Amino acid sequence: MMKVIGIIPARWQSTRFEGKILADIAGKPMIQHVWERVKQSKLLDDVMIACDDERIFQATEKFGAKVVMTSKDHASGTDRIAEAASSTDADIIVNIQGDEPLIATSIIDDLVKVLKDDESASMATVIKVLDKSEELNDPNVVKVVIDHNHYAIYFSRATIPYNRGNGEVPYYKHLGIYAYRKDFLLSFKNLPQSSLEQAECLEQLRAIEAGCKIKTVLTGIETVGVDTPEDLKKVEEVFNAKNC
Repeated sequence: MMKVIGIIPARWQSTRFEGKILADIAGKPMIQHVWERVKQSKLLDDVMIACDDERIFQATEKFGAKVVMTSKDHASGTDRIAEAASSTDADIIVNIQGDEPLIATSIIDDLVKVLKDDESASMATVIKVLDKSEELNDPNVVKVVIDHNHYAIYFSRATIPYNRGNGEVPYYKHLGIYAYRKDFLLSFKNLPQSSLEQAECLEQLRAIEAGCKIKTVLTGIETVGVDTPEDLKKVEEVFNAKNC
């Protein structure tokens, strides 16, 4: 039986919203909402938070989460979860963003199932049909093209594919949740940044440029990330409407 651990990277610094990980939503810090939802997953054997600040460490301990302190010097959440994962006996690691308090557990379970079922995939991620016209040319919305077996061909901030013939073309956007085989994760973090990664500022391109296969999982569920105080207000409105 493969052991699967979900790790939630949580750092204090954020360019647009410092300390957002502990922002209050309906009387609880945002990271607690994420953790509570992730704990409902049917395919995760364990869940831990990987943080870089004592304030986060103390807050997460209060609501009973398993938490580990990691280096403040990590360049990405992937590096942070790799440090946390190195001391575990997990076979599969799921990287769950700490700023998505409305994350659906079905997305997590679908992602885990893909790696369990497809031994040729080193990592997997989630995509969704891009159905909002305003997102098509938004560089903050990452687009992805896939092959017939649902492996990612390329990720870009640009609009891909370019629809020169003006025909019916499916567009997909990338949702920032990944699952990795542990051995691959630990080796991936040691790969040098690739030229495509540097150009697009998308670390998954490092894996593609190195020849690794990324399986994609198509979902119809939208995720809501909190990058700014304005995003937080939108999430609060959802919680108030649903009485979450």
